[in-house]
Amino acid sequence: MNGSGNVTTLDSIDTTRVARLAGGRDQVVVARRLVSATIGRDHPLHDDSVLLTSEIATNAVVHSRSGDGGVFTVTVWFSADEVRVCVQDDGSPEPPCARHTTATATNGRGLPLLDALSDRWGIVREGGRNKVWFEISLTTTPPSALALPLPRSA
Repeated sequence: MNGSGNVTTLDSIDTTRVARLAGGRDQVVVARRLVSATIGRDHPLHDDSVLLTSEIATNAVVHSRSGDGGVFTVTVWFSADEVRVCVQDDGSPEPPCARHTTATATNGRGLPLLDALSDRWGIVREGGRNKVWFEISLTTTPPSALALPLPRSA
């Protein structure tokens, strides 16, 4: 740390930022920029974190009352080897659900992307409001490594 108390090395960073955004489609880019600025472009989980944030922020605006003049909240937490993002919307009649899409569909891939790119994700529904969150970690063993047979001893 330097004299002002600011962290100067990536391996010691542990930061949380929260933003409350208007429910317009134009605010999805603000959510992406918040994540990018919070974790930094050099963070190894940057690209996946920004992409997944875009997906869940878009879902909040398109599929909830947030997009009808409401708001949504983005919370970003990160360390050197992990990122967590949560988007809370103003609620919807039904909980979020994955769609079955065709190869040429231009939407419906948000939750399947969460499933493919995050280590953990979930939905918390309270009072009709939805919190969709994800975690990505550098220390998680990739699924492909888990499927490999263990080496045999000689």
